[in-house]
Amino acid sequence: MKNLKAILSWTAVASVTALLVTACGGGGGAYVSAPTSPSGNGTLRIAMTDAPACGFDAVNVTIQKVRVHQSSSASDTDSGWSDIVLSPAKRVNLLSLTNGVLSELGQTPLPTGRYTQLRLVLADNSNTSPLANSVVLTSDKSEVALTTPSGQQSGLKTNIGIDIAANQMADFVLDFDACKSVVTAGNSGKYLLKPVVNVIPRYVSGVSGFVDPAVAATSNFSVSLQLGGVVIKATTPDATGKFTLQPVAPGTYSLVLAGTGRTTVVVTGVVVAADTVTALNTATLALNPPAAATGTVVGTATTGSSVRALQTFTGGPTVQVAGRFVDDVTGAYTFTLPTTAPMVGPYVVAPTPLVLTADTAAAGKYTMAASLTGFADKLAVLATLTTGAIITSNFVFP
Repeated sequence: MKNLKAILSWTAVASVTALLVTACGGGGGAYVSAPTSPSGNGTLRIAMTDAPACGFDAVNVTIQKVRVHQSSSASDTDSGWSDIVLSPAKRVNLLSLTNGVLSELGQTPLPTGRYTQLRLVLADNSNTSPLANSVVLTSDKSEVALTTPSGQQSGLKTNIGIDIAANQMADFVLDFDACKSVVTAGNSGKYLLKPVVNVIPRYVSGVSGFVDPAVAATSNFSVSLQLGGVVIKATTPDATGKFTLQPVAPGTYSLVLAGTGRTTVVVTGVVVAADTVTALNTATLALNPPAAATGTVVGTATTGSSVRALQTFTGGPTVQVAGRFVDDVTGAYTFTLPTTAPMVGPYVVAPTPLVLTADTAAAGKYTMAASLTGFADKLAVLATLTTGAIITSNFVFP
C-alpha cells in the first residue's frame, strides 16, 4: 500500500502539465523568436492534438475562438481577455489528430506576463448541418449530438501557466483527450462533453514505434507514455501499426500497450531526449501483445468521478491499464481487464530487440482509483481478478 500512496491521481495531470509548462523556459521548441510582434509584446500560438477515443468513429467539435487571461478566476465578461478568433469556425474530428498530427488554431500578439486561464469556445449545435459538435458511434455508425452547455457560452475552461516574453512566440498545444472527455448519460442516448484538455509546449521530442497491424485494429487499443500511473500522452497506432507519441517533454517514461482482450505490455525506462523522437523499435520487430483471457470490474462512483484501473509490476512501475469518467447519470462504469500475466521489459536502443517477460505475480492484480475534483483520491485494492469473474468496486465521495 505504501507504493499506492505515491500514485498520482487522474486529476493530477493538470499539475504535471503546469510543471512542464513552467519549466519549458526555452527548450523543446516552446518559445521561438517572434520578430514581427508589436514592440513590447510576445505572441501565443496554439494548436490541437488528441488522445484515443473509446467506442467512437468520430468526435467532432467546432471551435470559434480560444481565449486567454492573466487571472485564473476571471469570468467570461471581465475585461482583459485576449482572443484567437477562427473565422469561419473550425470543425475538427479529434480522432484525426493522433500520432503527432496537429490542427493549427492560430496565433495572437499578447502583452508580456503570465497567463493562467484558457477557454475554448465552441459553436452551438442549433440549426447546423452537419452538427457542430457530435460523436459517430462505432456500434451503428450513427451521428449523435454532443452536448456542450458550458462550451457554447463562456467556453471550456482550463487552468494554464504560460509566460509571454517580449519578442518571443510561446508555442503550445491543446492535448484534448476524447476518450475521457465524452461521457454517457444513462439510458437517454445522450453524450456529454466534459473536456480533459492539457496545455503543453510544442515539444519536438517524443517516441515512435510499431505494433503488429492486427493488434492495432483491436478494440480500444492504445499506446501511452506514463509517469506514476498517470497517462502523459496516448495515441492509437495507424493501419500499418506505426505510432507516434508527440509532443512529449524530455524525460524517462513507462510505455504501455493496452487493449481489450490483449495482454498488457510495459516497456520501462523509455528515454525521451530534447528535440529527438526516440525510436522504440523497427517495423520488422513490431510488438505483438498476445491475446489475453479477461475478467470484468464493474461499479458505481459519485457522478463526475473518473475511475482508473492500475496495475503494479514486481519492483515497479505502476501503470494505468484503463480509465475514464463514470456515466453522468448513473455513475456506473465497466472495465474488461486482462487476467493473463502482463509482459514487461526494459528499454534498449533500437534496433536491439526488446526482451519482454511475463510478470506472473502481477497477473489479475488491480487497484481501482477514483478521482473527483476537490476531494482526495479513493483507492480500492481488489481481490485477484480471475478469468470470467466479475468484481464490484463502488466509490462514494466525500
